[in-house]
Formats: sequence, C-alpha cells, structure tokens
Amino acid sequence: MILLRVLILFLVLLLLPDWYIYRSYIRRLKNNKMRRLYWLPSVVLLAGLLVFIAAGEALHGCLGIYLVVALCLSVPKAVFALLSLFLKGAGRLFRIQIPHGWISSFAAFATFAYVLFGAVEGKEFFQVKEVEFVSPDLPEAFDGYRILQLSDIHSGSWKGNGEAIRRAVEICNQQKADVIVFTGDLVNSRASELPEFMPLLSDLKADDGVFSIVGNHDYGTYVHWNSDAEREANFQKLIAEEKQMGWDVLLNEHRILRRGNDSIALVGVENSGNPPFPDYADLPRALKGTEGLFKVLLSHDPTHWRRSVLPETDIQLMLSGHTHDMQVSVFGFSASQFVYPEHRGMYLEEGRGLYVNVGLGFVLFPFRLGSWPEITVITLRR
Repeated sequence: MILLRVLILFLVLLLLPDWYIYRSYIRRLKNNKMRRLYWLPSVVLLAGLLVFIAAGEALHGCLGIYLVVALCLSVPKAVFALLSLFLKGAGRLFRIQIPHGWISSFAAFATFAYVLFGAVEGKEFFQVKEVEFVSPDLPEAFDGYRILQLSDIHSGSWKGNGEAIRRAVEICNQQKADVIVFTGDLVNSRASELPEFMPLLSDLKADDGVFSIVGNHDYGTYVHWNSDAEREANFQKLIAEEKQMGWDVLLNEHRILRRGNDSIALVGVENSGNPPFPDYADLPRALKGTEGLFKVLLSHDPTHWRRSVLPETDIQLMLSGHTHDMQVSVFGFSASQFVYPEHRGMYLEEGRGLYVNVGLGFVLFPFRLGSWPEITVITLRR
C-alpha cells in the first residue's frame, strides 16, 4: 500500500514536471540523443519502484536509499517547473523579460543541495530543545526539575551507525537532567534490531533513572509473523532488552519520584492510537494510586491527549512522540499538521500541557529536513 502511494506521488512529483520541462526546454535541443537521455533517470526510477512493489518485503532494506535518490531528483524538478511557470506568468502579466530558465535552475540546484543535506547529514543533525512547563500544581521541591525526553529512536534504521547513537547519548548526558524518559518506538519491528545499540543506550544517565514506554512499532505490527505467539515473544524480548539496559519500562503503571518531602508521579501507558494504530493503553490502571499528585504522563501517540487525557483525567503534562513531524519541515510547515493537530512542540490548554517530540531517529526515509532529530529538555516551573 505504501509503495502504491509512492507510485502515485511519483506520477505527480516526477512525471508532470518532466513533461513540462521537456516541452518547454529540452525538446528545443538539436541533439536527439540528449533529448532521449533526459527521460532516462525517471524511467529507471519508475522501473525500480515496480521492482520494489513486486519484491515486497525482500528488498525493504534498500527502499530507504532508493526513496532518497528519488527525492533528490524529483523535488528539484518540481521546484524548477513551478517557479518557471510562475515567472513566465509574471513576465506576461507585467510585460517584462524575466530570465525564468536561469532563475528556476538556480532554485532547483539550491533545492537539490538542501535535500541532499537532509539525506547525508540531516538525520544526524541532533538538536537540543529547551522548553519550560509552568504549573501551580508543581510541588516546590520540583521547581527547576529537568526532564530529558527522547522518542522514536527506531534502532533498526541506524544499523551499522553506532557512532551516531553514541554522539546522541553523549549530548543527552551533557544536559545533566534529573530524569530521562523515552516515549516509544525503540525499534522498527524486531527486538533483534536493538542488541547492536544496547551498550550505547545503557550509558544514558540521570539521577532518577531512565524510564520508557512502548510505541506502535515496538509491537512488531509491520512485519509478518508466523503466529501471534511469535509476535508476542518478540515484544517480550524487547521489554527484557530494555530492562537489561537499566531502563524502567512502564506498561500501564507509574513510578513516584521524590525530592525531600515532595513527590510527583511519572505515569506510562502502552500505545493508545487511532485505528489502524494499536490501543493497549489502560490509563485508569496506570493512574491508580496517584490521586492528588502532580503527574507527568508518557504516552506515545499525541492523539491520546484530546481523546482521553484532557476529558477524563487531571494529568498536568503529557509527553509524546510518534509524528516525526513527517521528518520534513520547510519554513516551519510540515504536512504532519494535516494528520495530527498536535504534531510538534508544546501545546497548552487551560494550564495543562502536551509536548510532542519529533523523534531522534527515522523510519522508511533515511532523511530529515527541517524536522531535525530532537533531544528535548523540559524544565518544570511553579
């Protein structure tokens, strides 16, 4: 299904600009061989996509590289075509001569360089986001308490690149947070993705420890299993691996964090998503025993906030991930906002907050642009 959607996207992003560029510029060339060669990259890309569709899961390991190459070719062409059309129209409207070909070419090359940066460096362009959450409900002893949030590591996507994870862990430890929380999607699908990175992730340190929850990918939903028992065994293995790293996995439960005579509750639920994403959260169970406490909820999917957390609880702050901000944001705009009303950053409603971390890792596309990999430090204030 995903590949069919990509095929449709190609028809719009690749072939339509190609058709326009060929009619407006390429067919003027006198060299017939050059005119025919113009179509070669697009033909190869489309043929490659058909191979991926036919091969199914067998070639998924190469799909990310293929998609990045396709983006590097198709997006600059789309920018060229749109800008060229606009400049031609402006020239005719104002009856002036505009060098539309040169200007559009410059914009296309700049776009190519930016997209290439996203593929080569963007996925490792780790950014520390410092935010504050203010609540009069916060106990005095926790004023200034620092929570470091990580989300969506997708360890299978980092295979063979432990150095990047090591640098991210080093940046995290430099923040001297009081507690570290991870809000789900540690793997793409299989627990076997994690052992390569366990020694590195075990080095995450905070005075009050490292706590984690699970996300939709952690259930192994996106690969074929021979039985439900095999899928469940994979899930339990992942939980065991997290515990081996020293992480405290919260599965519809909570922990009490203390400072002197004051305390707050750190609550963690399993994934609670809208279909087709799984919903295994049991929020009442997780909250039992936290009455009257300031609460920080870890819940992977931000849609949980409006569906259940705001209307049914008194939780002051929820931390989520999941959206990745679709890994692309241009001038602050991301298509993720059409899918998730709360897709990136802090959201406040009547003094209660939701923070959506756009993730440290990536899935499918080995690529980030604008929505850089994020390490969040949230300081609690009274």
